[in-house]
Amino acid sequence: MNKHIEHISIAFFATVLLVWLVPSMLLATDPLPRPNVLFIAVDDLRSDLGALGILHAKTPQLDAFASTARLFRRHYVQVPTCGASRCALWRGQYPSVGSQVNNGGIASTQANWGTRSLPALFRQNGYQTLAIGKLTHHPGGLTGKNWAEGPEELPGAWDRAWIPDGPWKSPEAIMHGYADGEDRKPGKSPAWQAKDGPDDAYPDAWVAKEAVATLTQLASQTQPWFFGVGFFKPHLPFAAPKKWHDLHSSSVPNLPPNAAAKPNWPSGWHASSEFRRNYGHEAGRDPATDVAYARLLRGAYAASVSYMDAQVGRVLAALQDLQLDKNTIVIVWSDHGFLLGEHAIWGKHCLYEHALRTPMLIRYPGMLYPGTASDTVVETVDLYPTLADLCSLPAPKELDGRSLRPQLIDPSANEHKPATSFWTDGQRTVRTDRWRLIAQHDKDRGEQRLELFDYETDSDETKNLAASHPEVVRELLAHLQRMPNPTASNASKKAN
Repeated sequence: MNKHIEHISIAFFATVLLVWLVPSMLLATDPLPRPNVLFIAVDDLRSDLGALGILHAKTPQLDAFASTARLFRRHYVQVPTCGASRCALWRGQYPSVGSQVNNGGIASTQANWGTRSLPALFRQNGYQTLAIGKLTHHPGGLTGKNWAEGPEELPGAWDRAWIPDGPWKSPEAIMHGYADGEDRKPGKSPAWQAKDGPDDAYPDAWVAKEAVATLTQLASQTQPWFFGVGFFKPHLPFAAPKKWHDLHSSSVPNLPPNAAAKPNWPSGWHASSEFRRNYGHEAGRDPATDVAYARLLRGAYAASVSYMDAQVGRVLAALQDLQLDKNTIVIVWSDHGFLLGEHAIWGKHCLYEHALRTPMLIRYPGMLYPGTASDTVVETVDLYPTLADLCSLPAPKELDGRSLRPQLIDPSANEHKPATSFWTDGQRTVRTDRWRLIAQHDKDRGEQRLELFDYETDSDETKNLAASHPEVVRELLAHLQRMPNPTASNASKKAN
């Protein structure tokens, strides 16, 4: 054979082989048939992870997990309060009525969508569905007295929803628990606590222990499962064993003065009622005027984060030790952030970046480019279609999000879809790669109250540029006009 022709033939067949192999290689990166799902929910965790380059709180376990997963650096929740954010998560939709922007949103509206909720979809398709800790607004899933009695918050979704055994007397007590079974006394109990004792002096260690025991049981069954594990920290009170407070005793940065100032324009500032009303403060100490107290609280928050991080690490280690990681999709998600003095706010319940941006990590077996983060803007409502897609389940047509499979295959994929979030009294915001617009009709002024921030030049949101960039405002308002506009009264802001 002519050598020239021989080289052409070899090249031709090599090309054909490559064309045949590449799709097969890509398919091999998809989850295995009927993968399990481990969904880890964290309460009030802002985007303060070492993996995100933020060193406020030490998070070695989540950082290690991020090196095996896809970290979404710019994930935004739909509503900055626990129950409403989780309503958008399990419903897969933006809030469409006022009650869905407050903590009773799941219980009060589930009759219209509960049978197509995310856990219900898995249950209807042969999965066992389990929920330990806080997955909806009420740990254990009941809404009656002390959250220990019926009715169910999301009936028909879970085969079993429960809280771990422990010294706390009720689900409501463990939600706001102090050391060794102590319950919160509203308006009197401190906003932080540091007991010198073991991790199981506080609730999240009990959640982790129960989760590990449940995974051990699941390892012996053939039925696929969707297992939700809901941790309580770093939600108020910032309470954790003393060793975690000691870890942060000298490493918590102060806020820059300009970042800690109350906005000097009509804004979404609030008086931090959850923090001030539900907790007592020694000798009237106020972090707004007491720099040392502000630093103490920021350190206590970081301690709660690191304590929670250690408990998440126990669950992830058990998943690997039991070899369940080989066919399990793992999600780590937080329901909203928490302002630690930014804008002179101590809490969530606003539409600023630190209230809405939270960690979200996804891992599935055989995923390409593990440890490479995605910088595309994504939303909580994207999780429902993503999990339905990865598990080959029929997603309801009503969903508002889109599958993140493209970003899971290629972390550089960017669809330029903005994130939309909502709060009471018709407040809404849109976040793009560069800008955030917050809009609300100001009844007293008889006009729109607008806040516009440019994160390329002002990551601390210290300058409202709405007046100087009318063209950006018009473009972003046009987006909001296409979105739902749920409204709720101030009375619906019941702190969680």
